[in-house]
Amino acid sequence: MNHYETVFILNPVLSEDQIKETVKKYEDFLVSKGAKMISKENWGLKKLAYAIQNKKSGFYHLFEFTVEGDVVHELETEFKRDERFMRYLTVSLDKHAIAWAEKRRNRNKKSA
Repeated sequence: MNHYETVFILNPVLSEDQIKETVKKYEDFLVSKGAKMISKENWGLKKLAYAIQNKKSGFYHLFEFTVEGDVVHELETEFKRDERFMRYLTVSLDKHAIAWAEKRRNRNKKSA
């Protein structure tokens, strides 16, 4: 099992219910493939550095999870097929990045 982090940007024209539905759909997809969800973060509506699909903002979300490597390819294939996604990036975390992510989660819990 490898440790991954996926950040994705959803289209800003989606309603709050559509966003929750989309996030839940892909969380369920990962869990059904044997992933263990470590954390989910909703970063909210953010202004983009440059326009994507003529949009100047997007809803950012982050998933941190452990899963076998071939599942990540399936997840990204599903992202490509879904028009609600503007961009996504999945990275494999090494031991230093895992430690940093844990510190970030703890810091966010304290501030919330």
